[in-house]
Amino acid sequence: MDLSLVIPVKDEAENLPLLFEEIEKALSPLGKSYEVIVIDDGSRDATWQVLLDLSKKYTCLQAKRFQFNCGKAAGLSLGFSLAKGEYVATLDGDLQDDPREIPKMIEILESGYDLVSGWKIKRLDPWHKTWPSKLFNLTVSLVCGKRLHDFNCGIKVYRRAVVKHIDLYGDYHRFIPVMAKWQGFRITEMPVEHRARIHGVSKYGVSRLVSGFLDLISLVFMQKFAGKPLHFFGVIGLLFIIIGLGIGGYFALEWLQTGALHVRPLLMLAGFSAVMGVQFVSLGLLAEMVNSKKNVIYPIAESIPGDN
Repeated sequence: MDLSLVIPVKDEAENLPLLFEEIEKALSPLGKSYEVIVIDDGSRDATWQVLLDLSKKYTCLQAKRFQFNCGKAAGLSLGFSLAKGEYVATLDGDLQDDPREIPKMIEILESGYDLVSGWKIKRLDPWHKTWPSKLFNLTVSLVCGKRLHDFNCGIKVYRRAVVKHIDLYGDYHRFIPVMAKWQGFRITEMPVEHRARIHGVSKYGVSRLVSGFLDLISLVFMQKFAGKPLHFFGVIGLLFIIIGLGIGGYFALEWLQTGALHVRPLLMLAGFSAVMGVQFVSLGLLAEMVNSKKNVIYPIAESIPGDN
């Protein structure tokens, strides 16, 4: 299989027939074998029935349906696990992405990249969605060390190795380029057309900006400290202990000089800091013990068989 196209959908019954017509027109001239994997994320309209009807016409289609809404990351993760193609493309099911962009992105991929992300230069969305998105993309670019203008663009093309090494859960689908960059893959972006929605309504609101920043904090923490949690909790614990010992040392010196020791808020702060420090260090040690029981899977890109 040359190409796997993964499409997570929710309540897109009206858009799917036209989407498959566009996919066929865009991919058939490539002369490559392809499959279309649609993940129905707990739709409550006729999406699944439409997929059943389309499967009779398009033999390339396979679909899975969640019992309830599990989120886009879950849909992509399942689609990636099913993908058999050398290249894997993703597309939203709302017709706002143009499938004709995929062949162009494959050309860029073949020039030496591992992931090509779409960049909607002219977004046909209201200002209260575009401006927060710009702020979010700038922040993520600064954090990951790679400037991309549209991390959350639905249309992307990957080499197979990328999607097999990305662990998606929660809302981490927004950060696939970030995770790929941190794992050493070569990423870039390509300007793509953004079309106005014809049917249905957007499944995302302004609230995802807040959750996006919280997810970014979580992702950075997991990237830096998931394998060495004591380095995070231990540093905080040591700071508390140093503060406690410093204040305690001051009172000890005063007691040696005067022979009197009065209980003051500062002395209570010393005891509190020492206890908090020990707790943070203990928490880090417990996390290290849990971590040591995990089986580490190393992302091997290539190998030479040898004689064995």
